[in-house]
Amino acid sequence: MSLLDYFRSTKKNTASTAKERLQIIVAHERNRRNSPDYLPQLERDILAVIRKYVDIADDQVSVSLEKSSDELSVLELNVTFPDDKK
Repeated sequence: MSLLDYFRSTKKNTASTAKERLQIIVAHERNRRNSPDYLPQLERDILAVIRKYVDIADDQVSVSLEKSSDELSVLELNVTFPDDKK
């Protein structure tokens, strides 16, 4: 393996990583576009309640609403709490 092969393979990995990241961003934006209007306010309210007890950042809470074909809606709440091992 030559030195040039090493750099060429890195570019290929970088391109695939960039493609994966772009796919995630596009999927996230599609999900936001189809979500109800009250979801951002709900996320802010939940974050405010959690902040009464734990100091967390905005990006540590995510709220999503999924609708299935049989008129069932699922509200998913993901909270990443800080690791207090000090």
